[in-house]
Amino acid sequence: MPRRAAALLAAAVTITALCAGDTLARSYPFGPRTRSVNDLGNQYVPFHAHLWDLLHGRADGGLLVNWRSGYGTSFLPDLGTYLGSPFAPLVALFPRDRIDLAVYAVTLLKTASAAAAMAWLLLTLRPGRWWAAALLGTSYALCGWSVADASYNPMWLDGLIALPLLCLAGEWALDGRRRVLGVLTVALAWTANFYTAYMATLGAALVLLLRLLLARPPRRQALAAAGRATLTTVLGVGLAAPLVTVVYLGTRHAYPGRVRQFAPVPAEDVAARLLPATYGFGSPALYVGVTALLLALALPFHRAVPAPVRTGWTALVLAVALSLQWGPTHLLWHAFATPQGSPYRQAFVLCGLLVLAAWHALAHGLPDRRALGAAAALLALITALAARSSLVRVWTWPVLLLAVAGSLGGLLLLVRSGRRGRLAGLAVVLLLGTQCGEAAATSAVAARLRLGHLDDYAPWGGRQERQAAAVAGADGWPRHRTDPGREQTVGNDPMLVGGQGAAYYSSLTPDVLSRTLTALGGGWTSRGRSVQSLDNAVTDVIFSVGARVHSPPDPHRTHLPGDGGPVTVTRQDVPPLVTVRATPGTRTFGASPYRNQELLLGSRVYTVPRVSVHDDRGRPVPSGRVGTGTAVSAPTFTARCPAGTRVHLWAPHFSGTARLTGAGRAVPFRYAFPRNRAAMAPLGPAPATGRVRVELVPDRPGRIPAGAVGCLDTARLRSAAARLKATGATEVAVSGGTVRARLPAGSKGIAVLAVPRIAGWRCAAGDGPERPAAAFHGLTAVPLDAHSTRVTCTFHPPGLRLGMTAGATSLTALVLLTALTAVRRRRAQAPATTTSPRERVTTAVRPRPGGDPPC
Repeated sequence: MPRRAAALLAAAVTITALCAGDTLARSYPFGPRTRSVNDLGNQYVPFHAHLWDLLHGRADGGLLVNWRSGYGTSFLPDLGTYLGSPFAPLVALFPRDRIDLAVYAVTLLKTASAAAAMAWLLLTLRPGRWWAAALLGTSYALCGWSVADASYNPMWLDGLIALPLLCLAGEWALDGRRRVLGVLTVALAWTANFYTAYMATLGAALVLLLRLLLARPPRRQALAAAGRATLTTVLGVGLAAPLVTVVYLGTRHAYPGRVRQFAPVPAEDVAARLLPATYGFGSPALYVGVTALLLALALPFHRAVPAPVRTGWTALVLAVALSLQWGPTHLLWHAFATPQGSPYRQAFVLCGLLVLAAWHALAHGLPDRRALGAAAALLALITALAARSSLVRVWTWPVLLLAVAGSLGGLLLLVRSGRRGRLAGLAVVLLLGTQCGEAAATSAVAARLRLGHLDDYAPWGGRQERQAAAVAGADGWPRHRTDPGREQTVGNDPMLVGGQGAAYYSSLTPDVLSRTLTALGGGWTSRGRSVQSLDNAVTDVIFSVGARVHSPPDPHRTHLPGDGGPVTVTRQDVPPLVTVRATPGTRTFGASPYRNQELLLGSRVYTVPRVSVHDDRGRPVPSGRVGTGTAVSAPTFTARCPAGTRVHLWAPHFSGTARLTGAGRAVPFRYAFPRNRAAMAPLGPAPATGRVRVELVPDRPGRIPAGAVGCLDTARLRSAAARLKATGATEVAVSGGTVRARLPAGSKGIAVLAVPRIAGWRCAAGDGPERPAAAFHGLTAVPLDAHSTRVTCTFHPPGLRLGMTAGATSLTALVLLTALTAVRRRRAQAPATTTSPRERVTTAVRPRPGGDPPC
């Protein structure tokens, strides 16, 4: 079967090219360089590790609540965002300590599946040479967007697969067949990753509209076909609604991060990204291979292709290309929200349209020399424009020259081969080899340059093994939490190495979590969406962190010193997960994180002295600004603390190191507006004299606030913890998304669950009804009456009930429509001379002369 052979060849060539590119780049698993850059190391690998634990029954929590991250977060939105792909569960087949390899294998399979799906679509749209469909399927799967952007955002690759699949669903709607399969295809695409599925749906709708315009059926049949496509999409999205609505409402409750205004890139940068071996983070990665690009450029001049087809596909490609650069259509492509990262996440749709245009240039017969000459001239103009861009580097030119020679040589050999099979075979090998080689080179360049542009993280190794072992040895959940530590390896350490910490990085990080931890002195990166663990004894008491892992700084992170010390664990006697507090007053969080911690603790444990900042010469710096010139390049500040207290520094806008004179180790602080905020950190014990002197080494301009120092009285803290423990729950049980606690008799006031009050928590005291949980300064709370001895809190993900209703409605409608169609088909069975429904539909949309026929 040609389509099957094309799909298999496309998948094989794609995997070969990807592995060859990683080998050239000496990238994992074929070399010493890590693949885990940016979100791949910070999000996708840890999320897949958590999925591995879930599938093997080793995770804390279930599908509703992730108890490992952010002191308890909703998991379904993350599942729908990062792990909805049907390929994701395959990681369970790998060992836990090979999770990086598992994610790499899933990435290969997704990319190969996109190549196979596109090859299948091409032969469905129009018959042609199966090897050519495989070649162009590979061009699509190995487009610049795939190898440069989606390779470290594997969830986006589901959109790469979705585009050809949704176009196939459009073809079935056009022909009036396979309704159930079309609905299931849409549902699968939107479940796998609704963000890129939305873009793929827009692209597939444009392709279907063009197909209808080219077919030019009567208006009634055209409206019927469009109606079938719309119904297929609505029912498919409805089936995916249980995840889609949860993700949507999760984004509504997420920390907003930073809003960016879209600014189009220069035309020379757009032209550069059409060429092989170029890279740029903020520009559209439109590379599809020189062969596909030449064929797409030859289409307007290919006289064997009907004029409406040439005009239609050329106009569609140009219109979508222009839409990438215009603000209103940019917002439309991104669901009316400008992304915080790369602004051209929809570029894969244009890559797909370029490949579809190339197929129409090839499937109608090989372009003649005139058309190829015109295409070569246009490519020369594109290259001349691209030469002005800084994205074109020295290695671009040899790769481009070899790719042009191979592509033009292969196409001209095909034109001359006629019936000579040996010459045609040589041309096919040349074209496939050229595509594989230039794609491997482009992938290798992107892999190497990403390391210089983005943060990178080491794959699983000895450091993670030691962290995981320390966490497992101290784990006491749900009696107490075990935090994997402030010295994080990635932003989602708890999911990667275990425990139940504060650290959490997601596009869906709850607003209440980020703001609460910030008010308590916590730090973050990614503009507030990557909250970090807070090494602080008071917050450990508040959040029932009974064990804390301390690791040396990660030597892989070059901005941190690696001292090679051991992994240690400190323990602390903390209250249970549920405590009883007095009814809160009207007091709210203020500017001082020390006072905010005391407000949540319910006891005064800090002394907050006045701070005096001095420059290198000992002169006062009233503004507290440091690192702004030579006179404050090595500043100090002083304060007075009671002897024996623990000195803490809160300087959220300071970047560099701080060292308590006489205490030894310098403590790092990271601040970079607006991306990073430095966390509060302990510096050491106050001297017997009470005079505290802190030496600063700033690495960029920053500021020391007036209330920067907090002197913690550990004896008072132990007394406060003992009181909370004595009046807290005598028994706590956690099962999935439900927390049950037994309280001492006569408990009054409110029960406070040491979990952020994210939307979805509902609680009941005693035998009372379940109601939305109250809030206690950002934590989940339950008002108590005089007879309350039990508290039950259950998490209901916002949007799940609505999604389940929409899904059930769509499923019911699909079943009814399928049954009704079957009944009508049975009743319509007539003598052999009567045309079948398939024949009637095909006849209805058959193109007029000059049009492009349906499959």
